[in-house]
Amino acid sequence: MDYFKNLLQLLKTEREEDRDAYLKLTQSSSVTDRRAAGITWYPIAIRGSEPGRGDYIMVELERTTHKDLSHQFRFGAPAVLFSNHNAGTDRVEGTIAYQGGDRLKITLFTDELPDWCRDGKLGVELLFDNNSYDEMQDALKQASVLSDKPEGKLIRVLTGKNDPTFSAEINQVTPGNLNTSQAASVQQILSANELAVVHGPPGTGKTTTIVQAIKHLIQQNEKQILVVAPSNTAVDLLSEKLAIEGLNVLRIGNPARVSEKLTALTLDSKMAAHSYMKDAKQLKKQAAGYKNMAHQYKRSFGKRERDQRKALFDEAHRIIKDVGKIEQFIIDDLVEKAQVITATLVGCNHHTVRDKRYNTVVIDEAGQALEPACWIPILKAEKVIMAGDHFQLAPTIKSDAAAKKGLNTTLLEKSAILHPGAVTLLEEQYRMNEAIMGFSSAAFYGNRLKANASVANRLLFNGDIPMSFVDTAGCGFDEKADGTSTVNPDEAAFVLKHLDALAEKLTKHHADFPSIAIISPYKSQVRLLKELFEASPLYIHTDKISINTIDSFQGQERDVVYISMARSNTEGAIGFLSDIRRMNVAMTRARKKLVIIGDSATITRLPFYADMVKYAEQCGGYQSGWEYLS
Repeated sequence: MDYFKNLLQLLKTEREEDRDAYLKLTQSSSVTDRRAAGITWYPIAIRGSEPGRGDYIMVELERTTHKDLSHQFRFGAPAVLFSNHNAGTDRVEGTIAYQGGDRLKITLFTDELPDWCRDGKLGVELLFDNNSYDEMQDALKQASVLSDKPEGKLIRVLTGKNDPTFSAEINQVTPGNLNTSQAASVQQILSANELAVVHGPPGTGKTTTIVQAIKHLIQQNEKQILVVAPSNTAVDLLSEKLAIEGLNVLRIGNPARVSEKLTALTLDSKMAAHSYMKDAKQLKKQAAGYKNMAHQYKRSFGKRERDQRKALFDEAHRIIKDVGKIEQFIIDDLVEKAQVITATLVGCNHHTVRDKRYNTVVIDEAGQALEPACWIPILKAEKVIMAGDHFQLAPTIKSDAAAKKGLNTTLLEKSAILHPGAVTLLEEQYRMNEAIMGFSSAAFYGNRLKANASVANRLLFNGDIPMSFVDTAGCGFDEKADGTSTVNPDEAAFVLKHLDALAEKLTKHHADFPSIAIISPYKSQVRLLKELFEASPLYIHTDKISINTIDSFQGQERDVVYISMARSNTEGAIGFLSDIRRMNVAMTRARKKLVIIGDSATITRLPFYADMVKYAEQCGGYQSGWEYLS
């Protein structure tokens, strides 16, 4: 089927681009550069080891310095333990079994720690993740084969060959704590035979809706549901909410946030609490004892010692096999009893749940999910529920060529276009003042959004204007190129000046100091804003003010949001800003006040921004930057 052939080709292009970038980074750079890029921890210390699955050993590592550097280590990723004494040869590969804070556990593909581990200078480094690409590729190939078979009904619906069907016999959902569009969405999910799409614009309670739908499905006798999302953070949020509703949730993989509530839902934690685990622990101790005895035989020994050593190792291995059987029994028992299994898209193929089938799979944040990754969970189910918003950030794609040829179009977006009858739009939002919401509603959601009465008119203080555009055209704030990014020093200084004036007004009105985000699409602008902020009197409010890129604020909200557009040039070049979905995310983070600062002469060449400036005028929120400069 051409549909999957095309996707396989795009995935191949993406894999090659990703691998080239990885090789470029690892082959020619020092351990310091790789550490700064977030793919290496060095130096590290070994904090413990225990027998792992099969003949492998699990080792716990801790990074001992540079703890402030962000990194990309995560559960399931392939990695290598190495010694910097002899990095070319002293290395052993494995898979990350746990990551939290500055510690990680790695299952090494060997049954004992190499001798060079005692000599210090140890590090751990991420390998290129071929596994995730292999899983996606296999799923696409499998979908292609199944698409013409009787059991490929769901595949034919998703690729547009068949229409989705709905069952009429489903009981009416009583709204309870849901609003009208949320209840309609749950109703649609319950009656869908193959596909339902929940389109959740910012602040409309998408998670609440999905959680209630899952609860209803379980009440309707669905034994087990698979719930997945592209990021660990999204999986964590759903796992926690589902557990609060009293469902038995099993979280495969380890959470991004280390909280007791979440950790209790993981397979490791549930295994540790299982009644049979005492026996396994006892046996592990025994095996370790035999291994230690075997190690006491030094190198210069004869046949008798050699036989003795071998007998001790054999006994240790036999015990470890028994441990493996007990652990497998515990895993099967826990998996069997779970009502909801939660994981990332690739994580749902973890060896503990790999062969499981479900009636329903729920894909949350499907607007940020790469389509090939979505097919991994879809092949395990008869019916798929996708939730997300294709008018917010798309998935991250490394290859521009693959993105342009369609890899950046998500399955959520395709389904919304192919099967509009399967989509329900959540129409009531609980985040923004209606003036902040209005432009986004008109530009993206056909003017269908309405603000809940609890938020519709809330302000920072009486008489404040909730949505404003401050126009810097003619102020001489010119942008500068900074590597691959853009920076506008005058505009950055202006943003803080404007915020300073707002802080004075708050004091005058005796209003509490609000939570504030200053965001920009450009990393260089963000970096400069942070520097200026640290040197400004506003720094005393550092616990209330956060500064970052737009992308890092997806899913978050603040009382006040400032957007620094940064672009100001005579050509009207706007680069990144032409991705209006990113701007939709930016404009919908604010609860009570949104301030956009930019050069209208540059940005309004794109009709979207011309409409935005016009909208600000209608709200009484258009201001010229000159007012603040004079």
